[in-house]
Amino acid sequence: MRIRLALLSAALASGVAGVAIAAESMPKADPAKAQQTVSQVCAACHGPTGQSPLPENPHLAGQIAEYTTKQLMNFKAADGKQAERVNPIMAGMVANLTPEDMRNLGAYFAEQTPNKGFARNTATVELGQQIYRGGIASQGIPACSGCHGAAGAGMPAQYPRLAGQHPEYIEAQMKAWRSGARANDPGKMMRAIADKMSDAQIKAVADYISGLR
Repeated sequence: MRIRLALLSAALASGVAGVAIAAESMPKADPAKAQQTVSQVCAACHGPTGQSPLPENPHLAGQIAEYTTKQLMNFKAADGKQAERVNPIMAGMVANLTPEDMRNLGAYFAEQTPNKGFARNTATVELGQQIYRGGIASQGIPACSGCHGAAGAGMPAQYPRLAGQHPEYIEAQMKAWRSGARANDPGKMMRAIADKMSDAQIKAVADYISGLR
């Protein structure tokens, strides 16, 4: 299992390195330039400061800038090919955004104060904590904290912030990874992990994550 996880980590790191190298040759992001786009395009679903009022839409406040930018780019089809991350609504939202717009949006939301959520289900918090902090060795499920940090803050340019996220959104994304409906994870890392998890395990860890801060 350690060898497999090491290979997955190496594949993801390789992809991240490519993003980092490309970013070095790009102009510095300007969050101020994103404000008009936020008010006209993003605010209705994600809130003006990235605090989403709806559980099906993720909080963006405090999210790592490079991660937000990557997701926006993945939603956009290019060169006649299907988008890496298929979502009809987001495809429409990013259709007219330039790479500069996406970098500016990533920087804007990264500056906003992140949400402080809370775990709701006391009956599953122990299981959620076990999965997040220690994984389940017998199933080959690694600890979420290994990549997303003990407090769910993520790791810049590599792994996204999870703390305070809507549990419904996390659960939906984990199931999308598991089914293959979402497939924009380098090295199939998230798909490999989610594939081993039951609905109950996904729900428990999603609820636990929402209470991290």
